[in-house]
Amino acid sequence: MKRIFNWRVGMALALIALSAALYYTHFRIFHDAHHIFIYLLGDIAFVPVEVLLVTLIIHHLLEKREKRHLLNKMNMLIGTFFSDVGTDLLRIFSGFDRDSEALKKALRPDSEWTHGDFDSAKKLVSQHGFSLSVNAGELVEVRDLLSGKRNLLMNLLANPNLLEHDSFTDLLWAVFHLAEELQHRDDLAEVPETDLEHLAGDVERAYGQLLYEWIDYMRHLSKSYPYLFSLAMRTNPFKGRMTAEVH
Repeated sequence: MKRIFNWRVGMALALIALSAALYYTHFRIFHDAHHIFIYLLGDIAFVPVEVLLVTLIIHHLLEKREKRHLLNKMNMLIGTFFSDVGTDLLRIFSGFDRDSEALKKALRPDSEWTHGDFDSAKKLVSQHGFSLSVNAGELVEVRDLLSGKRNLLMNLLANPNLLEHDSFTDLLWAVFHLAEELQHRDDLAEVPETDLEHLAGDVERAYGQLLYEWIDYMRHLSKSYPYLFSLAMRTNPFKGRMTAEVH
């Protein structure tokens, strides 16, 4: 760090010296200090305007464009997650939920939903009393699903485009942790009730975060990609029958 600082200081001093040398050369040739100081003052006076244009306006526009580009990349990755594993997990987890009927009735967004409707859906999830009934047989289904998606989860966790999306990264860690817990049980049918309760807590953590991210992803699709939103609604994990067919 000190070497970089010294390099920058040296460069700054060299540029100032070069500028002074050029001004001196101009004076030696034309002997017109008045002309030099007029243009020097004019250039200095323009510096605040240049800072305004470059730093506050152009930089802001470029930053906004870069942020929009990053959001598009993040949503593509989130879409990959839900297409490959997230939607199936929601379908299975909702089957564990004793009080899932309220969610199933509410979480059916359509083309008429507004921004406020999606906010209301998230509020419903935050107030939902998760009461999960987990059994060994269904946990085997979750384990088999996640074991086949291990590489996907690891690649998503390592993707730098998701570093800015803390809530989705937390979801990935919750799902990855659940996968690890299940993989470390040799026979889920033999685990005691106390261990099932522990695994139910891991499922609940992943389930709640999945719901939040799914709602936000559906909001994004409804706004930006109506054709993808249409397919997502036909394969909604909270519908009684998931089918891509149009009826």
